[in-house]
Amino acid sequence: MSTQPRVDPFRDFNFRLEIDNLPVAAFSEVSGLSSDGDTVDYRTGVDIPLTARKLPGLRKFGPVTLKRGMVNDSSLWDWYRNIATGSADRRNGSVILMDEARNDVLRWNLEAAWPNKIEGPTLNATGTEVAFESVELIVEDITLEVA
Repeated sequence: MSTQPRVDPFRDFNFRLEIDNLPVAAFSEVSGLSSDGDTVDYRTGVDIPLTARKLPGLRKFGPVTLKRGMVNDSSLWDWYRNIATGSADRRNGSVILMDEARNDVLRWNLEAAWPNKIEGPTLNATGTEVAFESVELIVEDITLEVA
């Protein structure tokens, strides 16, 4: 019998978002907290095996997609408008995962984020669903902090 305490994984529904200069950012979905990279093939003329070495190349992050129910708040659209009109309005932010007691446990820090795409809701006169908006953020870096 194991004497180690049981460690359950965290649930995905208990999170919040903080972004510089945005009011309360209550989002129902966040996706795209990812990192990927290119590989660079390298081979010298004196390598004995006839294969290329694989070296790490440039890292790529995101895009991070945020979704929320439409409310009487235009802050995302205003931020998008700043970018669309040429302002360099990059902001830092964090996606914070909380445990059942609402204590912070993990934090994904987003650096130099800016909205590249924004979508209003799909409207249907016969539907009863919540009207959702979404925004796609381009980020230069994502780091993970364990609280």
